[in-house]
Amino acid sequence: MLVAVLGASAAILLVAVGCAAAAILSISDGPGEVSKCQESLHAAEAMVRTDRWDPPEEMPDLGDYPEIHWQVRAQGSPCSRGPGPTDWAYQGVVKLRPEDARRLAERYEFVPWASVDPDELPHSSSPADAWSALVPFLPTEPRWLHSRLYNEGNPSPRWRVAFLDVENRTLFFMLNDH
Repeated sequence: MLVAVLGASAAILLVAVGCAAAAILSISDGPGEVSKCQESLHAAEAMVRTDRWDPPEEMPDLGDYPEIHWQVRAQGSPCSRGPGPTDWAYQGVVKLRPEDARRLAERYEFVPWASVDPDELPHSSSPADAWSALVPFLPTEPRWLHSRLYNEGNPSPRWRVAFLDVENRTLFFMLNDH
């Protein structure tokens, strides 16, 4: 398990470092290196990962979930010639154990998503915003629940939005660097 966790962190780090290195090289080697960086970035973004979420504190109280599928995308261009940080966005679908799905719903006071006024939320995300490669892992007829308490809970260095379907034991999440 530790190997999988370290592997996920290493994969993201390698993409970021590889793109940053390609961007630095592009200053002297020309636009071909930027193109290689962009190809590498697109391949990394298209990959659906199945390794456990690390650090687990960013997605609290999921229990010992049996399955996860997630992706990462750059919010900016890590391949640009200019220096500077790149923010990242993440989405994922977690298959929970039945008891963990129920406990999560109760602990964080999840309510039906249909009853939530989106204008009152600090974000504009919904389950309809799932990236296409993750859609096959979502329930076909979900009964999404939402919890402002879970989304705003600490600790998290990222903005978190989560939707829970207790019946299908599924949590769909979105995280964004800030």
